[in-house]
Amino acid sequence: MNSFNEVFEEVLKYCYRLVNDKTTGRGISESGYNRWIKVLKPYKLENNTAYLLADTEFVKDTTTQAYGDLLNAAFEEVMGFPIEVKIMVSTKEEEVKDERTVNVQPADFSEEAKDSYTFENFIKGSSNELAYAFCKAVADKYDKEIKSAEDIDPNKVFNPLIIYGDSGLGKTHLMKAIENEVSRNHPELKIIYTTGESFINELVRALEYKDTISFHEKYRNADLLLVDDIQTIAGKERMQEEFFHTFNDLYNAGKQIVLTSDVLPTKITKLQDRIATRLSLGVQADVMPPDFETRMAIVNRKAEGLDLKLSDSVTRLIAEKIKANIRQLEGTVKKIKALTTFTNESPSVSMAQRVIKEVMISNQPSEITVDRIISEVANSFDVTVEDIKSNHRHSNISIARKITIYVLKEVKGMTYTQIGAALNKNHSTMTIHYRDVENMLRNNKEMKDTVNDIIKNLKEK
Repeated sequence: MNSFNEVFEEVLKYCYRLVNDKTTGRGISESGYNRWIKVLKPYKLENNTAYLLADTEFVKDTTTQAYGDLLNAAFEEVMGFPIEVKIMVSTKEEEVKDERTVNVQPADFSEEAKDSYTFENFIKGSSNELAYAFCKAVADKYDKEIKSAEDIDPNKVFNPLIIYGDSGLGKTHLMKAIENEVSRNHPELKIIYTTGESFINELVRALEYKDTISFHEKYRNADLLLVDDIQTIAGKERMQEEFFHTFNDLYNAGKQIVLTSDVLPTKITKLQDRIATRLSLGVQADVMPPDFETRMAIVNRKAEGLDLKLSDSVTRLIAEKIKANIRQLEGTVKKIKALTTFTNESPSVSMAQRVIKEVMISNQPSEITVDRIISEVANSFDVTVEDIKSNHRHSNISIARKITIYVLKEVKGMTYTQIGAALNKNHSTMTIHYRDVENMLRNNKEMKDTVNDIIKNLKEK
């Protein structure tokens, strides 16, 4: 694989797909995933052994004992061959952190991956040419002779610039390309790249340690702020409050802001109107799934970068079968590279077919089961699964129970008798509760947004 960080990112995704999964025998609770799996950090891959870092001996021992088999299976699924997982306790020498990304998630960009995200390495096509042009224009504004950030004319740039589209279509590549080009040519500027999730985590830590001043100084004094997946702050009032003031300070000072989102900002549910209004001040460009010619070019470019020789038939097969996600295209090529490295086989159509099948299956959302629906609703309303199935009449539990009935009917198409059996309730009341929710959603936008988010999460995980 090109980057162990990228490998571990896919391992985390594999493990997360097994949250609350009771069908494979490898299921894991969400709290278990967050407490023991997500906190691990990738260190190195050497001689078919994956070395991961834990913060303490206790975490290392507990994770090894409880989830060692799961991690072994996850790495084998991602790499395509058996991998032994060893967890070590991290030391300062092993865990070197960049000041600008001190609070990122464990599977963040390696230096190698960061360097690959350039405008030169981005494959342009009809699906992304406008987004590419806007991002290049933002980076090019810094090309003139400047002595400080104040010498930049904010009226000659797109500000804010928002790139939106489905996951895996190149939004992060464009963001990192801006960061790389500007930081290379103008190291005197303070550039911050972060994700919506990291922004949230940093603020939580700042609040926990009563150090919001440092948080404000970091973000509100940036010359260039790039935030990936801004939609993750939606619905989190304190986070949106902080982002609103950060945005205002930077925008009023003429500092450039670039954001990505999985949907058009006006369609982000639970996003404060005042933030949506601010985002509409600049320009927006979408990225769409690449056409066949662009997919071919992406496969060829990735193969060249890995020093992998693919025949035209293999290249065409990959481009024909994987149509909607650039990460899947690149992941397929990387997995073929890994197989050729460790098995000494030459890339063939049969090998490509096998890898494509594995990649596409691994990226399919988990089956939407009754248990998953109940768990998702419970998490959204801060109650337990047992609460929903109980006879408790507390208002929050009662609403969660009604929403569960509605989602079971809408998503699973279950009959009222089946829903009653699943919840241990008399089926005759299911119709009444379902209609109560229908009326509620017609008159309560916030509740409608919450239900839409629940259904969206179920279909994407």
